[in-house]
Amino acid sequence: MAQTIELAQTAKRDHLKALEKKYQERWQSEKLFEVNAPPAADVAGLSPAEIQQKYPKWFGNFPFPYMNGSLHLGHAFTISKIEFAAGYERMLGKRVLFPHGLHVTGMPIKASSDKIIREMELFGADFERFERVQAEMAAAEREEEAKAGPEDKSKAKKGKLAAKSTGLTYQFQIMESIGVPRADIKKFADPLYWLSYFPPIAVSDNNAFGSRIDWRRTFLTTDANPFYDSFVRWQINKLYKLGKIKFGERYTIYSPKDGQPCMDHDRQDGEGFGPQEYTGVKMEVLDWSPAAKELIGNKVGGRKVFLVAATLRPETMYGQTNCFVGTGIKYGVFAANDKEAFVCTLRAARNMAFQGTFSPRGHIEQLAELDGSKIVGTKINAPFSVNPQVYVLPMDNVLPTKGTGTLMDLRKKPEFYKIDPAWAALDPVPVLSTPTYGEMSAPALIKLLKIQSQKDTKQLAEAKELSYKEGFYNGTMSIGEFKGVSVQEAKPKVREAMINAGVAFPYAEPEGLVISRSADECVVALMDQWYLDYGEPSWRKQTEDLLSRMNTYTRETRHGFEKTLDWLNKWACARTYGLGSALPWDPQFLVESLSDSTIYMCYYTVAQLLHEGDIEGKKPGPLGITPDQMTDEIWEYIFCNGPFPDPSPLPREKADALKHEYEYFYPFDLRSSAKDLVPNHLTFALYNHAAIFPEDKWPLSMRTNGHLMLNGKKMSKSTGNSLTLREAIEKFGADATRLSLADGGDGLEDANFEEKTANANILRIHTLLSWCEEMVKDRANLRHGQRNYHDQVFENEMKDLINTTQTHYEATNYKEALKFGFYEFQSARDWYREVTSDVGMHADLVLSWMRNAALLVTPIAPHFAEHIWSTILGEPKSIQLALWPTLSTPVDPTLVEAGTYMRGTIKTIRDAEASLLKALSKAKGKKGGAANDRVIFDPKKPKAVRIYVATMFPEWQDACVGIVQESYSKETDKVDDAKVKQLLTDTGLIKDKRAMPFIQIFKKRMAQYGAEVAFRRTLPFSESAVLNELLPYLKKTLGLVSADVLSVDEARQKEQEHGFTKNIIDSSEPGSPAFEYYNV
Repeated sequence: MAQTIELAQTAKRDHLKALEKKYQERWQSEKLFEVNAPPAADVAGLSPAEIQQKYPKWFGNFPFPYMNGSLHLGHAFTISKIEFAAGYERMLGKRVLFPHGLHVTGMPIKASSDKIIREMELFGADFERFERVQAEMAAAEREEEAKAGPEDKSKAKKGKLAAKSTGLTYQFQIMESIGVPRADIKKFADPLYWLSYFPPIAVSDNNAFGSRIDWRRTFLTTDANPFYDSFVRWQINKLYKLGKIKFGERYTIYSPKDGQPCMDHDRQDGEGFGPQEYTGVKMEVLDWSPAAKELIGNKVGGRKVFLVAATLRPETMYGQTNCFVGTGIKYGVFAANDKEAFVCTLRAARNMAFQGTFSPRGHIEQLAELDGSKIVGTKINAPFSVNPQVYVLPMDNVLPTKGTGTLMDLRKKPEFYKIDPAWAALDPVPVLSTPTYGEMSAPALIKLLKIQSQKDTKQLAEAKELSYKEGFYNGTMSIGEFKGVSVQEAKPKVREAMINAGVAFPYAEPEGLVISRSADECVVALMDQWYLDYGEPSWRKQTEDLLSRMNTYTRETRHGFEKTLDWLNKWACARTYGLGSALPWDPQFLVESLSDSTIYMCYYTVAQLLHEGDIEGKKPGPLGITPDQMTDEIWEYIFCNGPFPDPSPLPREKADALKHEYEYFYPFDLRSSAKDLVPNHLTFALYNHAAIFPEDKWPLSMRTNGHLMLNGKKMSKSTGNSLTLREAIEKFGADATRLSLADGGDGLEDANFEEKTANANILRIHTLLSWCEEMVKDRANLRHGQRNYHDQVFENEMKDLINTTQTHYEATNYKEALKFGFYEFQSARDWYREVTSDVGMHADLVLSWMRNAALLVTPIAPHFAEHIWSTILGEPKSIQLALWPTLSTPVDPTLVEAGTYMRGTIKTIRDAEASLLKALSKAKGKKGGAANDRVIFDPKKPKAVRIYVATMFPEWQDACVGIVQESYSKETDKVDDAKVKQLLTDTGLIKDKRAMPFIQIFKKRMAQYGAEVAFRRTLPFSESAVLNELLPYLKKTLGLVSADVLSVDEARQKEQEHGFTKNIIDSSEPGSPAFEYYNV
């Protein structure tokens, strides 16, 4: 079982947490995150563009979390993307708005409340009878298991006690697991109590995280907040008047237990699954098999009995030769009405019952039950087939969870199934022809995929997919009424003909298993309902236009939106169970949770003026407006430039104050979300913005992220591998948690929060603060005056890292921003500290580094940055008000490259010494003393090093570079590999084993630095001069008596002298000097 780590020592963490609390209190007391539009008088006469230029703004948001529990680390990961962006945008001098709403619409809270009520009835008001009742239930299950016998033991074990391995079978246990005292759990039987319990926790946890949220603008959804309720009323009424909400009969995922549609956010499992439509084919039983006849007897009451098969390809029924059943599946005989009964699985019967196929609707009457093996050999009628009568045959891979549990297919070898050969005597019938497989696709695919039997389930699935795709898209009917017609055209016509003939009916079921929040397995129901007409061509086109203008940051996110727009259509927007706002024109319904949360981002812009800081809207805001004054006409005036109503429920200046805030902050600049909301919420937001708002108020960007793993594994309470936001902050502190969230990753792949990294960050932050405090105290003893070469390098490396970090903040790549602005920035300081250890660091640069180190990490880890800024450096204003560092002079890339060169050279020299020592050790181990006689370097004796610097590359390398340059296209930025190979052959270099590896390395350099830099091949600085600057540090760090820099030409003049090795001298290249150790 995976477990989170335990911290052994917490003194450093506790010190940092105390600092974090101190600065959080300061930020809140100074109201640093409360932001308003500039006063109307200050922007009078300015165009929107001029206003944004003079008073730039940034508005970011994320999907408000559901208030049925505490925020977990996954929530924090998504929140952090907006939080980090908000911190950075503040540093650009913008008015940054980061609000946070509280979602309570829908089923989850009501379903959980109802569970608690049932559990109180079962176990007592404080669940005091739980252990006794549990023991009684366990005993009853054991008794049931004993009665079931050995054949059905596995089924008997699938009771409620074994339903969950987490130990959290009941809702009261879940409440205890998230920290609710058992004595308080009974209060949650009232769904409204949840609305007062969890929101303050969410606010408190965000504040402890250091979130830059303007809490004046927060609110509850549903009629719990009458202001927000009026806003939803306006939105829904507007969509209805625009013809976007319609009423009609359609398929929807439905919970029989709840008596209403079960949309994505109402589900415990199966989010994203929709209805899959089939054709249900009725095959009348003409003669039961003996085993089935004995079981059924006279139980069907004189009804005609039909085997029912669900097919996606009704046009293939012309060629039916048999009907397959799963031998291990339980089938039922269900009364469809007084005259007909259907043989299918219970799952299929539940779907049919809510689609009007059974009468009365919603009623399931099972007349008999029989195993699939008992049905084999039954003779049935095959409607529309050239074979009017066929037999039922067995198949192992029929699934009870797909279709009705029966499957059309070709016959199999009768001896293999131990059946009467006459049952499988019918030859396959060509139904359609395709260019790829001809008239008989099945035999062709069986041969192609080497399918031997029905045990080859993987190949059979592949064959089915290939056959279906080829047949549907490229096939032509070769039999029946529509012979010669394309399959795409014939399919709906055959389906209609079969339904009209009474031998088929429309049928649908969920694409996968869907479980509601009330633990009900959902079905597909055909019902009259209110729905949003997503997918309607003109609306979809408008939404596609919006998407084309919007920044999605990654191609994968854009593709996700495009894919969703391809399939998304009618969406049920009303239900009768749960919490929500009433459907204005049909108040027996509530607006469902994914339909009242599509444009609420605009509500943030005015919430603080309507009910400042009061999530329930009970206390009027600074304008003194009451909920009843917020009519549809007022909302329309504010958000859509509608006419101001006359008479008006409120003074125009108050409406204008609301409108002013909205006009300034909207549209939002960024919405960040987990990727799994693209198929529903985020795409719904695009549709609704396209329908309701003018184009200049359409969203500017949306980014998505993957899910968050913990310690490399999926978060799960059952394994102990889980953390809430509060637990993470208590364990590691806010900044260490934030650093680890940033380090987790930014792409669509799942990110990882590594607790060991978070723990290590505690020490890193503590050490950094201690160093900064020490440097300020010791400022007088630092070096002052003129700056040396290493000072110049360090200063330019800081500038370069500032610029690099900013590019990553701009791209919302926080892992990379952290890498360069935090880790690499400290590495640059560490190198500077080392390389100047003989003369000391320059005081001005040390203070500059501290200032910039604090500024660069402020968006991600503002608490310790604030401590450096305010307490250590003594800045009077909070770092939350500081601006991004500006460079007084541009970066000198020559000095930056020189710094990189110096570090690389030191590493290479150290590696060269290690390789030499290894070679010497190996030589000493050989038998005989000859090897020892040749040893010219003893590491135990005083040592020195010569550094050989080349100014030209070897001729063969220059020739290779010339070939690559000749084969390079500047227009395409690509190298023609075929041309390279030909030129190497022409010049004879193809025979040089060094050529191809060198060219591959050179191409990598082109990709890394660009073709222009790679082809230049000259260093922008004097290699010898830089090395001479490095010599003092080199001698000290490597313990050398002396070190000399020689040009290759100088060294070659001394090749005959002892200690000058030709091979080493010749290995030197520009930018890659050679090193030779010797004793002195």
